[in-house]
Amino acid sequence: MDSRARWYIGLMSGTSLDGIDGVLAEFSEGKCRVALHGSAPLAPDLRAELLALNTSGNDELHRAALAANALARGYAGLVHGLLAQAGLPPEAVHAIGAHGQTVRHRPQAFDGTGYTLQLNNPALLAESTGITVVADFRSRDVAAGGQGAPLVPAFHQGVFGQAGRTVAVLNLGGISNLSILRAGGGVLGFDCGPGNALMDHWCERHTGRPYDAAGAWARGGRPIGALLHAMLAEPFLAAPPPKSTGRDLFNPGWLARQLDGTGSGDASPQDVQATLAEFTAQSCAQELRRHAPECGLLIVCGGGALNQYLMERLQALLPGVGVEDSGRHGLPPLQVEAAAFAWLARQCMAGEAANLPSVTGARGARILGAIYPA
Repeated sequence: MDSRARWYIGLMSGTSLDGIDGVLAEFSEGKCRVALHGSAPLAPDLRAELLALNTSGNDELHRAALAANALARGYAGLVHGLLAQAGLPPEAVHAIGAHGQTVRHRPQAFDGTGYTLQLNNPALLAESTGITVVADFRSRDVAAGGQGAPLVPAFHQGVFGQAGRTVAVLNLGGISNLSILRAGGGVLGFDCGPGNALMDHWCERHTGRPYDAAGAWARGGRPIGALLHAMLAEPFLAAPPPKSTGRDLFNPGWLARQLDGTGSGDASPQDVQATLAEFTAQSCAQELRRHAPECGLLIVCGGGALNQYLMERLQALLPGVGVEDSGRHGLPPLQVEAAAFAWLARQCMAGEAANLPSVTGARGARILGAIYPA
């Protein structure tokens, strides 16, 4: 592989906690080309600790620091694997964009600024790989009055935008987010609500499997009307953009309150799973109808794009809209987020802004990320 190219590596471990995705990518003339993709599971004890750190607990600072070290080592292992597969030395990579693991996301809360917290040890990653690392992408946008999320719509615009046609991109990770790429060039983006997070939690609790493969378990259930109605009444769903969310809101405690409040605590677990799938589908579909009724194409990425039942429900709820996975448009679903963070690293290294104030609500365009030299 050409060692003279300006290679970047993007690393993403999302709210779904389903593992680490990495890509080796290059950018030329505004286009992204992914040469290699790799993935690695999170060790079960690390996954459990990262999930636990989403809520207050004992000795959090100590535990968070050690979890960040472990995550950085996992990132480094994936980087070494990509380099070996490509036959490239570390110096061939200009920078790594490493998102980290979001454990708290409360922008503009409490004191008017709030915070967003992604566990990571970019210094350790730089030391372990010999490659410059760009990390901490979200905090500058939050400091500028923004939500710090979603950050991918600008990347979506470059990869999936179509001149003269409104296209939407739905990322179904642990949380779902929607990018609306207007025919005239404008971009709107925001979080819709839960993507896979609640479905994965419920599936693991009742079946022992970390996710519902292809949505097969949900397909065999029947949505519970009262429970679905209560979940769709969550105020976040009706809030106007800019808005973002996370496990701070949509967590097992929130689901337990919905079950108790609707007398659904003794319902069939499979029917609850079907209800959660329908909740994700309806919350995403209603946001597309509300903000882009003219849209005729919805491109879906993230792990949820592999949930065939969920994709079918989205299509049924959006007649007249083509619902297609991102692989049909040049970038497979599990590569999109990692590629976006390779692009964010590139923007930072070039001294170019990467946020869209129309998406996050920030006071202006900002260069995102902190640089840890090799």
